[in-house]
Amino acid sequence: MDLAMRAAQLRSERRPFVEATVVRAQPPTSAHSGDRALVHADGTIEGFVGGQCTENSVREMSRTVLERGESMLLRVLPAGAAEFPDTPGATIAVNPCMSGGATEIFLEPRMPALVVAVFGDSPVADAVSDFARRVDYSVERIRGTRVPAEASVVIVASHGGDEGSVIRAALDAGSRYIGLVASHTRGAAVLDEVDPTDDERAHVHTPVGLDIGARTPAEIGLSIVADIVRVARSGSLIRPSEESCRRVEVPRETESKPQTAVDPVCGMTVTITESTPHLVVAGRTMWFCCPGCRSRFEKDDVA
Repeated sequence: MDLAMRAAQLRSERRPFVEATVVRAQPPTSAHSGDRALVHADGTIEGFVGGQCTENSVREMSRTVLERGESMLLRVLPAGAAEFPDTPGATIAVNPCMSGGATEIFLEPRMPALVVAVFGDSPVADAVSDFARRVDYSVERIRGTRVPAEASVVIVASHGGDEGSVIRAALDAGSRYIGLVASHTRGAAVLDEVDPTDDERAHVHTPVGLDIGARTPAEIGLSIVADIVRVARSGSLIRPSEESCRRVEVPRETESKPQTAVDPVCGMTVTITESTPHLVVAGRTMWFCCPGCRSRFEKDDVA
């Protein structure tokens, strides 16, 4: 499977990853401009953007990219490098085990799209769906009262009907933002029917949307999606089940170990994965950036 197909598969499975692309390579280096790789949340790399030393820097910075949800231009330089085209705004990683050369790698996060579930067949429901798609959210229309398990946002815009049941289903499903299109009076009556706890009530918004004086269905839909964007950008819509998207998961056999470790030979911070070179010395696991540092440690310290 090529990387494009693999990336499409990961997106369809709603799995976070980073697309890494070499945009500049200064010899001597094993990577070339245009080389690409996909970096998973656990540090696994599919593709090629350089040797093991470069990969360690890419793994480490990809963690930051996923946590922040922001792209990064990474400059990987060998220790003591003095000349490389200046790139303002880039993040520099000095790699002490590189023998020479340097690379610039663009790291772009690919996070699962926010799922907005919409209940109702009203013009407001249609407007919310339209605006949500325009900002690249994934929209699902609710039929019946079943709320999709992955929906972080649920908008109830039916102007009547089984609103209370949908709100209760959304709360039980763990949705973080539930909006009811209703007046203050009717909204309060619907919530009395739902009888949410204080914690649950904090996730329900009614009347929903920013107060922009909206009157038409399109204006109301715009105000609702604008408020969703506001809350989403604050990080408040991450579901508890999706926290792992913001953290690197350590392989099962290393759960008791830190997610990163410092190579005792070169001093580089390495991300612990199943393939990370390591040694067990006197009951303690030592992690290395590459087999070369591990061999050097065995020769100089263990022997």
